Amino acid sequence: MRAQLTGTAPDDAAPDGPDLGHHGDAEATPGLVDLAVNVRRAPMPDWLADPLVAALGGLAAYPDPAPARAAVAHRHGRPPEEVLLTAGAAEGFVLLARALTGARRPVVVHPQFTEPEAALRAAGHAVERVLLDPADDFRLDPARVPADADLVMIGNPTNPTSVLHPAGALAALARPGRVLVVDEAFADTTLAPGVDGEPESLAARRDLPGLVVLRSLTKTWGLAGLRVGYLLGDPAVLARCARVQPLWAVSTPALAAATACASPAAVAAERAIAAGLAADRAHLVDRLSALPGVRVVGPPASAFVLIHRPGAAGVRERLRERGWAVRRGDTFPGLGPDWLRIAVRDPATTDAFTDVLAEILEA
Repeated sequence: MRAQLTGTAPDDAAPDGPDLGHHGDAEATPGLVDLAVNVRRAPMPDWLADPLVAALGGLAAYPDPAPARAAVAHRHGRPPEEVLLTAGAAEGFVLLARALTGARRPVVVHPQFTEPEAALRAAGHAVERVLLDPADDFRLDPARVPADADLVMIGNPTNPTSVLHPAGALAALARPGRVLVVDEAFADTTLAPGVDGEPESLAARRDLPGLVVLRSLTKTWGLAGLRVGYLLGDPAVLARCARVQPLWAVSTPALAAATACASPAAVAAERAIAAGLAADRAHLVDRLSALPGVRVVGPPASAFVLIHRPGAAGVRERLRERGWAVRRGDTFPGLGPDWLRIAVRDPATTDAFTDVLAEILEA
């Protein structure tokens, strides 16, 4: 597999590069069917809604993260000191960037969620990129990451490619003297035959030096507005992150959500949702693959798929005119204007969308 290594300056965004601050919510303007944002929209289950409502009665007190921290630790088989609750996954990237200002050679593996690199730049880091090869469906070769990189960030499954890297390949990146950050914001969307749990996740691995796993509760449970996530891993690294975190950063309702989402009922529900998502994703892939000139990066493993189609930027604009929002690809390092990310939805929505897309492509 080929990969490209590029250097970039420590600015918020490279002057000649993609807009790292652009996110899918900018695409999903009112009135459009939203296939640009990867947050699941479904009625909130009682086991989650009831604790959230109950938490509103305790807003006069300062948040106490200890119960939620213990619940999350128990879910992942870790002691509480290996958990740090955050105001969403995005805050986790900011804390890591600020806590690890002494990193000599930080590397971000792209294409992936742009917030890790944006946070590093904002903290003054000079970031290098490893750009994975689209001809190889953006698969990871650990040997492509520089051996002397002391901070490495990668997503699994990766946004926007929906690639699920093997756990062994990710584990091969861990070594003494390096902090390895694996963004598992979409790990609970993954499924594999014969696997009881989340395939390829490192969330329970305590034997890898310098490993930090980042998790989000906003995607599957539709809690983007609540801001809740957490870091798992090396207690020394998490302690450094905690020192640069604002006091009471995670609200009482968010802590209630974290506790609820760590319960056995929540984990079982996640597995059932992932199974339904797999069927819906397969339907979307089948419909997209039948369209002329459309290539689906595969096999996709998460709540979205990435497609390549020459002229995709114009196709996206015509989709907007017809009432559909999809995620542009040119703001992700390693992609460009011929790439689009499409969220997985129910079959009826998929059918309506691909019918419109087929008409646009035929025209």
